[in-house]
Amino acid sequence: MSTAASVSVMFFKEKLYSALTGEENKATLLELGAVEPLTKLLTHEDKIVRRNATMIFGILASNNDVKKLLRELDVMNSVIAQLAPEEEVVIHEFASLCLANMSAEYTSKVQIFEHGGLEPLIRLLSSPDPDVKKNSIECIYNLVQDFQCRATIQELNAIPSILELLKSEYPIIQLLALKTLGVITNDKESRAMLRDSQGMDLLIKILETKELNDLHIEALSVIANCLEDMDTMVLIQQTGGLKKLLAFAENSTIPDIQKNAAKAITKAAYDPENRKLFHEQEVEKCLIVLLSSESDGTKIAASQAISAMSEHSGSKEFFNHQGIPQLIQLLKSDNEEVREAAALALANLTTCNPANANAAAEADGIDPLINTLSSKRDGAIANAATVLTNMATQEALRVSIQSHDVMGALLNPLRSANTVVQSKATLAVAATACDAEARVELRNSGGLEPLVELLRSKNDEVRRHASWAVMVCAGDELMATELCRLGALDILEEINLSVSRKNKFSEAAYNKLLNNNLSLKYSQTGYLSSSNIIGDGFYDYGRINPGTKLLPLKDLCLQEPNDLRAILLVNSKSSDISPPPSTEDKSSDIGYGRSISSSSSLRRASKEKTRKGRGKKEEEKVKEEEELMTVPKWAGEGSPEKEWYPPFDPDFCVYVYEVTKSLLPINSIKEQIEALAKYVAEKMGGTIPKDKLQDFSWELHISELKFQLKSNVIPIGHIKKGIFYHRALLFKALADKIGIGCSLVRGEYGRAWNEVKLMNKSQKGVIGGLPPPEVYLVDLMFHPGGLIKLKSREADLYRFL
Repeated sequence: MSTAASVSVMFFKEKLYSALTGEENKATLLELGAVEPLTKLLTHEDKIVRRNATMIFGILASNNDVKKLLRELDVMNSVIAQLAPEEEVVIHEFASLCLANMSAEYTSKVQIFEHGGLEPLIRLLSSPDPDVKKNSIECIYNLVQDFQCRATIQELNAIPSILELLKSEYPIIQLLALKTLGVITNDKESRAMLRDSQGMDLLIKILETKELNDLHIEALSVIANCLEDMDTMVLIQQTGGLKKLLAFAENSTIPDIQKNAAKAITKAAYDPENRKLFHEQEVEKCLIVLLSSESDGTKIAASQAISAMSEHSGSKEFFNHQGIPQLIQLLKSDNEEVREAAALALANLTTCNPANANAAAEADGIDPLINTLSSKRDGAIANAATVLTNMATQEALRVSIQSHDVMGALLNPLRSANTVVQSKATLAVAATACDAEARVELRNSGGLEPLVELLRSKNDEVRRHASWAVMVCAGDELMATELCRLGALDILEEINLSVSRKNKFSEAAYNKLLNNNLSLKYSQTGYLSSSNIIGDGFYDYGRINPGTKLLPLKDLCLQEPNDLRAILLVNSKSSDISPPPSTEDKSSDIGYGRSISSSSSLRRASKEKTRKGRGKKEEEKVKEEEELMTVPKWAGEGSPEKEWYPPFDPDFCVYVYEVTKSLLPINSIKEQIEALAKYVAEKMGGTIPKDKLQDFSWELHISELKFQLKSNVIPIGHIKKGIFYHRALLFKALADKIGIGCSLVRGEYGRAWNEVKLMNKSQKGVIGGLPPPEVYLVDLMFHPGGLIKLKSREADLYRFL
């Protein structure tokens, strides 16, 4: 173009700018209908007309309404045609400006891409005119937000041209080039192309140039992406660039630069090999410095970087000495995001690392961690709960945590609507509720209700952790009873019936609850193992189907007698309310564990003999006393609140005393079992030959007891004519009292039996060990004291029963 022509163009540009400056003038042209006729001039034969029309559209396209009309008129192909190499620079300038303005909207991006606009734009990055470069890279930046355009950028080998723009003397061009690289290097292929084009050297040089500090943040963003690539990481480490990067981050006084440097480390540190290289360059020291920044953003980014680096064992060890105390201090920040990031770092540092958990406690971290459980951010709560869980694996730390009212602090997290918080909170309960005092604290703070409710969660992890916590809390009978009252057993039973919802913890929790509610366990499963010790208050209701509710003993005792199976009660514990005293008969004072002068004075036979020698009034008094012992009692007569006590069984107390006195001195377990079997049979009606079993009138005896007691519940000691299931229960109850291990198994048709394990001394065991014990069935009916070896269980049981 001649000098005169250039002057003419410049003059026209000035006039055009002044005429179209302001949105009002652009809107006026639009209202006058000038836009559509002007679009036809983009393809005019006259070059000057075409040039002037392009210049007008370059300016008008910044108006949203004009952009919308241009899209409808489908002029994109005509504008892109103005980017042809043979066109004048001024046409390139305004055509690229028009495309840059248009590309800010998604529909226009699609049109530019579909009409092949990306290739000429990339070519114009090498234009000698800075305005053309600026407009072209701005348009490309907008286009590469779409993944299809990013893939085409790689195919067109655009990265070398974009890197060249980093050498421009115009900061805006450098900035747009960095922004574009920041987007396209999210793709692995683009990172490789940048590395192969020596792009990392250019980026590091920008960081080293103080005059370019306004570009440092964007340069760090590109570097952060590139460091995710292992080959790039190795390259930058070998060329000394990594050390320069860390020094730059550590020494910078600009918070945003420090923040972005930490973010770059975080992104790269997700790769294990990168973590190794970072550790070799002592990245931990840099992060410790960044933690002490006055900028909350930098503290957050540094904490996140520490979280990522904590996957490296060497880094975990380093932060044990430095870092953990600073992170504990950040938990006290007023900024919730800072607290969340610090808690995340601590959670990762203390996971599977007792030394770091100790370090957190030594830095006085328990209080701020528990305080963080009341944070407004779910992430902070979940992370703090994780740290407390990690610490609680050590008994000394767990005791310290419990002393800080952790159960009360976990109450709100348990009620959270966030499943991650629910999961971490229930896991914290499982870790800290190992001791009875902690479980009592959890119950008193109202934590059992939300814990049981979380068993219903549709989230697998929440349901699993809640089951785990319930299993831990069911460690004692009182808690197990309370959990059952809240419906935990029913929910767990329902869960375990579902193949998709059950888990090993739900099954374990269910069994744990059953083991602390043996009455229900025996009714549901028909089996009590040798480790299931029958205690006072146990009752055998009979078999119930899954899902059927077992009524409490109190409700059963208060029912009127009916034709249903009698409920057998084991109870050697008397109430605190003593019955009216008798002047002669003191049998009502007998209780398990009390000292008794002689067994003969306790025997029922001697009691009845004594009664025969008394007058009528004394006999009635003794009878009244026994009735008081065998019916349910209410404490605090006349008081507003009455406490119910189960029926006391004085005869069973005598049994316990007698077998304790006579069997414990026997050294042989086998002989103890045989003697106990004979004793049980004697108390339950003696030996019953198989052919006389149908003549054994036990049913009438049971009916008489139900009528006498005015209840379906019969204390086991009252039964003097018992068959299989009566005798088996009495044997198990007495065996548990004196430490003989045996199981109780319910069969069909009123059958039940006991199984014991005995060592066969004549049998040779495995090398270096004892032989396995052999299982025997105890005969309590036909040949009391006999032990039947169960070789083929089904056949042997059928033959015996």
